[in-house]
Amino acid sequence: MLSSQQQIVTHVSKWLESDRPVWVCTILKTWGSSPRPIGAMMACTLDGELVGSISGGCIEEDFLEQLRNGQLKSQYDAEGSKPFKVMYGMSEEEQARLKLPCGGQLHVLLEFIEPTASNKTVFAELTSALENHIHISRVVDLQTGAISVSAESREAAALIQDEVMRHSVSPMYRLLLLGAGDVAKYVAEMALALEYDVTLCDPRPNYLDNWEVAGVEKTSRLPDDVVRERFSNPYSGIIALAHDPRVDDMALMEALKTDAFYVGAMGSERTSAARRERLPELGLSKDEIDTLHAPIGFQIQSKTPAEIAISIMAEVTAKRHDAL
Repeated sequence: MLSSQQQIVTHVSKWLESDRPVWVCTILKTWGSSPRPIGAMMACTLDGELVGSISGGCIEEDFLEQLRNGQLKSQYDAEGSKPFKVMYGMSEEEQARLKLPCGGQLHVLLEFIEPTASNKTVFAELTSALENHIHISRVVDLQTGAISVSAESREAAALIQDEVMRHSVSPMYRLLLLGAGDVAKYVAEMALALEYDVTLCDPRPNYLDNWEVAGVEKTSRLPDDVVRERFSNPYSGIIALAHDPRVDDMALMEALKTDAFYVGAMGSERTSAARRERLPELGLSKDEIDTLHAPIGFQIQSKTPAEIAISIMAEVTAKRHDAL
């Protein structure tokens, strides 16, 4: 499973490799209610094969109609065969026609990308970076349409300065869940819906036998090895749900030393306090232990496994967006 941005970049790369030109649309600005954020993408081939979205469907329909009737190509030619901006929802009539939310406006950059050797190389490089969990930016010269890549780190957005757009593209976020139980099932299902790549780890014999969520990788390897090899970067989160120190602590002793954006452990206040007393014995410093989210999740008086999962994923989402 790929994140929306990674999915679009991968599709564009494959289309270009097949010598198919591609339209790429990127949201530059939004006003009022907008279903998609700045930096959101959509890509479409000349025969209408589409991936991604820039609205709830209304603008996509208008785009496809203009593609079919030749208006897009005419406007591209009129702009001197270079990227051009389109502003949607500038009037109440257009908002009504496109069924945009009240007061909603979108500024979108449209690029016609031909399957040149240079463009193929750029999108192959973007795809490779995202597969390797490297944050990368797509740089577009608005005067010529030339595309390049930059390794500079930016938030996921599209910024224009001096007639150059720098479009930050983020790799897939990963979550490692420890412990095959009911809470892990609900967390996994919610995480998949939020475009995480999810792995469930439980080294205890037979615990994985009856645990199954479609789209989730399962492993019985030792948790510290799994963390060290695959979940040590800023696009990784580790969630200990086993209620068994042999599993949870083994993962935490490695996870709290990494750059993972989130590390949490399920348990009561008493259980969490006892865990914090044990962790120094595993070679963890006070500063490392202080980054642990425990008890895990927002306090919403959750009781059932599904409610606990909601509180966990709400906290993970807030941490991912630097709201904590």
